[in-house]
Amino acid sequence: MESISMMGSPKNLNETFLPNVANGIKDISKMAVGIIGSGDFAKSLTIRLIRCGYHVVVGSRNPKLAAEFFPHVVDVTHHEDAVAKTNIIFVAIHREHYSSLWDLKHLLAGKILIDVSNNTRVDQYPDSNAEYLASLFPDSLIVKGFNVISAWSLQLGPKDASRQVYICSNNVQARHQVIELARQLSFIPIDLGALSSSREIENLPLRLFTLWKGPVLIAISLATFFFIYSFVRDVIHPYMRNQQSDFYKIPIEIVNKTLPIVAITLLSLVYLSGLIAAAYQLYYGTKYRRFPPWLGSWLQCRKQLGLLSFFFATVHVAYSLCLPMRRSERYLFLNMAYQQVHANIENSWNEEEVWRIEMYISFGIMSLGLLSLLAVTSIPSVNSALNWREFSFIQSTLGYVALLISTFHVLIYGWKRAFEEEYYRFYTPPNFVLALVLPSIVILGKIILLLPCVSRKLRRIRRGWEKSHVIEEVSESAPHLSPERITVM
Repeated sequence: MESISMMGSPKNLNETFLPNVANGIKDISKMAVGIIGSGDFAKSLTIRLIRCGYHVVVGSRNPKLAAEFFPHVVDVTHHEDAVAKTNIIFVAIHREHYSSLWDLKHLLAGKILIDVSNNTRVDQYPDSNAEYLASLFPDSLIVKGFNVISAWSLQLGPKDASRQVYICSNNVQARHQVIELARQLSFIPIDLGALSSSREIENLPLRLFTLWKGPVLIAISLATFFFIYSFVRDVIHPYMRNQQSDFYKIPIEIVNKTLPIVAITLLSLVYLSGLIAAAYQLYYGTKYRRFPPWLGSWLQCRKQLGLLSFFFATVHVAYSLCLPMRRSERYLFLNMAYQQVHANIENSWNEEEVWRIEMYISFGIMSLGLLSLLAVTSIPSVNSALNWREFSFIQSTLGYVALLISTFHVLIYGWKRAFEEEYYRFYTPPNFVLALVLPSIVILGKIILLLPCVSRKLRRIRRGWEKSHVIEEVSESAPHLSPERITVM
């Protein structure tokens, strides 16, 4: 009878059963939440609600069978009983089964229905599931939410799972009650406004690495190109010229020559986009002009490009450590020792080569360490512990230092070989020469931006200064707009 007395019309929704609400009932053990459906999500949600002190009423088509899979404290009953006993109801059934609740339309009037359903593909229907539910039950208060949380996440708890919950509804009061309910369940609710946002919320769980597609495609393209380039130069060329079979180099050596070039190229692309954006602002003399779509997408993918660069650099280190373990390397070492003995050479020490390798390895270790720091600070939990100035210093200043040290690493690797004719096989430059092109452009562009005359102007633009002709053009194109509106544009 207590749960039935909590039923009310929409105008009485301020008398909610949620805890920590001024007008709510204080005894959590008597608060009832309904769930329509008895699937995996309903079971996990029930356990989570019970842990937080709620009384749960589950509505099922076959309550006797469903009761075996729920805790004994849960009231498993028919749909009409579950609807009659609760004011907030989770609709945990698929869209095609919404019509099965049509006979309960009179009981659902004034109730808050939380749609937790998802589709199997993006924009599967003309309208969202929540909008379709609202069209079936116009007298009910439809709220979209909790669909981005999996059953597994509900069981693990907030420490080991995602905590963000996106919520939207046309009824502000109902939306606030569901937001408060999400907080009581230890989630972080994000208010997305009206129910028209439900389509976007339903598409969120269906997205598969949206921001990763472009960077991964770029990385695969670069890796394929440089692998073929190295294969032609280091395998095909010796075979065609001297009938020398070096095909054994393909699994490790050719791959290891490809990895660092891709890593430093991806790292250069991370900062090249920022340089182009700065040049764009300098050219137009304002920061309020929109970037082209391709540049905006590029700027959004910088984190993914950086992490892929770190991945390729790490794999490069692993391959390099394995080089001495190869049987071919042991044979080459023995042959060199035999040739040295045969030539009666007692000391083959080369001071220049010793220094070159020492510096080459040292710069490589430093660049990997800085890349690791950049990768760690991109983790959300670490990022949230830094203020904006600290994050900008690590990602921007130390990022350029990492690129500079990586460039030195490649330069020392090439050393004098860039000027020797024998390394230009098939009249093509060595791999390390190609690897230096983009980093050199980025470093040179950064030096130009650091010049006092350029950096001062860029700083003024980013603080809101605009060229006079830009303001005149905007004013002529929109004479009816207020100055504040023009500035926002």
